[in-house]
Amino acid sequence: MEPLAKRLAEAFGVSGFEDEIRAAIRDEIAGLADSVEVDVLGNLVALRKGTGGGRRVMVAAHMDQIGVIVTHIDAQGFMRFAAVGGVYPTACWGAQVRFKDGTVGTIGLDGRVDRRGQLPELRDMYIDVGATSRDEVQQQVGDVAQFWPSFSAQGHAWFSPNMDDRAGCIALVQLLKELQGVEIAHDLYAVFTTQEEVGVRGARTSAYAVDPEIAIALDVTLTGDIPYPRPVMDVALGRGVAIKVQDSGMISHVGLNRALVATAEAEGIPYQLEVLAGGTTDAFAMQTTRAGVPASCLSFPSRHVHTPSQIVDRRDVEAAVRLLVGFLRQDIAL
Repeated sequence: MEPLAKRLAEAFGVSGFEDEIRAAIRDEIAGLADSVEVDVLGNLVALRKGTGGGRRVMVAAHMDQIGVIVTHIDAQGFMRFAAVGGVYPTACWGAQVRFKDGTVGTIGLDGRVDRRGQLPELRDMYIDVGATSRDEVQQQVGDVAQFWPSFSAQGHAWFSPNMDDRAGCIALVQLLKELQGVEIAHDLYAVFTTQEEVGVRGARTSAYAVDPEIAIALDVTLTGDIPYPRPVMDVALGRGVAIKVQDSGMISHVGLNRALVATAEAEGIPYQLEVLAGGTTDAFAMQTTRAGVPASCLSFPSRHVHTPSQIVDRRDVEAAVRLLVGFLRQDIAL
């Protein structure tokens, strides 16, 4: 999966500007689905029809990633910016960013801030592309940038600023690849959603259109395997896919989780149970669409979420794919 991971991680896709990552995914899944469509919000919806007698199953991973958006450019060419999604100011100073046209810049901290004793805010920062005047800057107000550099692998670990949620996209593409030639009864809607980082917007509209009977999100979660974790979590890198029990937006369907756990245990797939104190995923939007949908989330433990260097373990991604293949090959009774 590493070549796939590298390709998807290096594609541009800040929330609301997912064209490049969507095109890359569409190319990767060509021939793997019976239909592939793009809806009004930019969600990529791939339908793999089942043999009949099964359920409508929606599996979603969001294409978008956090980033920054230009709000002002001064006479010297320094760009002030705001956050797109949940950007931590403490993770920004000195980080490199890349605009869609390939321009790179460094996030600087202006001289009004006491660098030794004061926590900076985004308003204290600027993007420096090495210009000496406004005329040398190709960007304009409203342009977005993603954190950079992108993907690298080391042992089982994948490093990238956008493992949230390119890890989910990688898993969902790989799922379609591994189901090629495999008969399943269920209609599988593999949906690559937009604008999750700014309010699970793509999942909300696409789930309304698909009207699934079962919904599963693929996304990252926090870990408890770092020094002095806060909150304390019984989730760690490399111990398997995390089956979400609850987060701040949703409580997973008990029957669906029971079926996922049973599949994992029957097939010897490593798994963990996850309770996340803060944050939510596309599962929240899918669960609450129309009259309600049995929903859960398969999570990838990730260190340093929403920073320029997030880490996931390849083995946890592989475990999620194996679990989904096993789950979809059986009759689903909740």
